[in-house]
Amino acid sequence: MKSPYIISTMTAKTLESLPPRRSLRNIKRQSLTESISTTTIKTESKSSPSTKSEPSIKTISITQIPDKKASILQARKLKSFAAYSQSSPFPSFPHPTPQECSLAHRILASIHGERRRPDKIIAPNSVAGCGDSPSVLDALVRTILSQNTSNKNSTRAKLSMDKTYGRSDNWDAIVQGGTDKLQQTIKSGGLSVVKSKVIMNILRQTKDQYGTYSLNHLLNASNDEAMRELLSFQGVGPKTASCVLLFCLQRDSFAVDTHVYRISGLLGWRPGEANREEAQAHLEATVPDEDKYGLHVLMVTHGRTCDECKAGGKIAGKCALRKAFVKGKKKADDEDVMVKEEDL
Repeated sequence: MKSPYIISTMTAKTLESLPPRRSLRNIKRQSLTESISTTTIKTESKSSPSTKSEPSIKTISITQIPDKKASILQARKLKSFAAYSQSSPFPSFPHPTPQECSLAHRILASIHGERRRPDKIIAPNSVAGCGDSPSVLDALVRTILSQNTSNKNSTRAKLSMDKTYGRSDNWDAIVQGGTDKLQQTIKSGGLSVVKSKVIMNILRQTKDQYGTYSLNHLLNASNDEAMRELLSFQGVGPKTASCVLLFCLQRDSFAVDTHVYRISGLLGWRPGEANREEAQAHLEATVPDEDKYGLHVLMVTHGRTCDECKAGGKIAGKCALRKAFVKGKKKADDEDVMVKEEDL
């Protein structure tokens, strides 16, 4: 007998897409136009109602049965991760060497101070943070709030959730309030239409799969298992998943955000044609584990504050990092790099 079904659909845009090799401008354009559908299907099963694993009537969320485009996107993410989780997509590219990573780490620490992983993770109340929470689900949502926006804006969104729901991690209240309410609540953080739907889908999928709003089982998962599960969520790409591993799970992972991508290009640590996904896979394979936490945090800090290395920065010949790695390059080459930076 054919199963009767009821389908309701709404569309959302993914925050992080994983296309084949393309320019960053194309990546950004796709990340704002790629669509996913959420579908709830009610089916009948031939199994006995008493069978716990196969109830006669069940509701299947979008993340269990995504539409074709979402399935392709998810498959692409997982295929890319499987291909490059243990090796670089550019095996013949010689940089960075372990010695170069160590040198950059020392230079940045001398400028900004050493960055060491805290012994205990405490979720901050006054800022959103990126992966800064002992709760994996909270860390994931905080990281999504921080995507493609400033710390100031993501913090506004987090504090607005505190005001609206009592706490930004009051998952029951957030789900019961619905996507439109969440979208209005986090509007000050930017890309609220996208982020609200991504967050809501993650919450619903988590509850459907585990019966509770928790992903803390990933605290005991391997790096590979954790990355695969995080990447299975629509709207979660390698950078977001890596941030959760690095800060929440306290693993050695090297997330590549805008600042790390830009500076790794300045240092000659990635091929010029590498997109951000490929750059992350390359640096994950080449940066030594002992440098991953400190070097990531320091590169982000440097990318935000250095007048020469921030987006649109002007070369003045004073940045110790640039002098150590860009010394000997033609001025024209440096100017070409800066033009590319302004496109980010």
